[in-house]
Amino acid sequence: MNKKETLEIRKQFTNENCAITRICGCYVDAEKQIRTELKEAFLSLPEEEVFKYFEIFRKTLSGTVGKNLLNLEFPLGQEMPDGAQAWLLKLRDSRLTDDILLEEFYEKIIKSYAYGENYYIILIHAAYDIPKRAEDGMEMFDASDDTYEYLMCSICPVKLSKAGLCYNAEKNSIEDRIRDWIVQAPDAGFLFPAFNDRNTDLHSMLYYTRNPETLQPAMMEEVFGCPTPLSAKGQKETFQELVAGTLGDACDYETVVNIHENLNELIEEKKDLPEPPTLTKPEVKSLLAASGAPEEVLEHFEEQFDSTAGDRTEFLATNLTSTKTLEVKTPDVIVKVSPEKAELLETRVIDGRSYLLIRIDDQVEVNGVPVRAALRNSDEDSSLD
Repeated sequence: MNKKETLEIRKQFTNENCAITRICGCYVDAEKQIRTELKEAFLSLPEEEVFKYFEIFRKTLSGTVGKNLLNLEFPLGQEMPDGAQAWLLKLRDSRLTDDILLEEFYEKIIKSYAYGENYYIILIHAAYDIPKRAEDGMEMFDASDDTYEYLMCSICPVKLSKAGLCYNAEKNSIEDRIRDWIVQAPDAGFLFPAFNDRNTDLHSMLYYTRNPETLQPAMMEEVFGCPTPLSAKGQKETFQELVAGTLGDACDYETVVNIHENLNELIEEKKDLPEPPTLTKPEVKSLLAASGAPEEVLEHFEEQFDSTAGDRTEFLATNLTSTKTLEVKTPDVIVKVSPEKAELLETRVIDGRSYLLIRIDDQVEVNGVPVRAALRNSDEDSSLD
């Protein structure tokens, strides 16, 4: 799913557009015991609760595609009658009215979800009549041939509110505030099936994580039957290892800067497209070649890629570089510069030692104090001998 498709589903989480038919949930304590359960027609809930649930559901479809929102494809084996995809489809088709399936779902989540405190599992069923779009892109709400029927799950931490003082209006006094268990914004969740090309895609699902580095691999593999993808940080580290391993002795400053400049150009060129730019094995090789990697080091690129990243890995360009900062780091010094000002830095060998030089064109400050850049020529230097 891309950003547009995700936003289209998020728009349903309002009173005007609500397509949710049923909501179920359970509150789990730190010992992994279910304390209470919820089973209701969604629109039978009090209006105040409905509004708060809408906020949770919108959060479950928020963040950046490729970081917080991950597209997972079911392996072929999981689409068999005894696979995870088939089981989720059975749960969806039950419209959350089968108590046995619900209990089985809760057990699967509780067993695999790594969290040592209290949390609330929320599961909804919805049926969205997909409006057609006219040639000008306008939605035709009175013309719909397809229905997108889906499940969405949000897993929310439940934490005790902070201690403090409050004003009691009835007693007209300041007193200790009662501490309540508060449902927080979701840490994880999923949408099944995916909504690709504005229609149902039974072969994939969308996974949400608030922290891009906490992917809950046990839940992905045991509940959904999907291999855990590389996190955003994992993609960046793997790409860095691939570049260093491929270039070897040819991994110099200019080549690496060129790689990141070319990545930033790619991101800028495709920023208005619904799909974020990705790089497959051939595209990474082309990137290295265009950035100055010698032909001889690219002769064994395919083997290096397969051993470092795996032959089917795709990298999201925005996970590999920063469009805001270029960082040059030594054990003792860190220099950060805007990528478009990278030409202010250069490497040079002086008297047999390597230096990183910074061209000074503007004002220089030291701990906030402006200083004058006093640069002497060679004659001035020799007069001091």
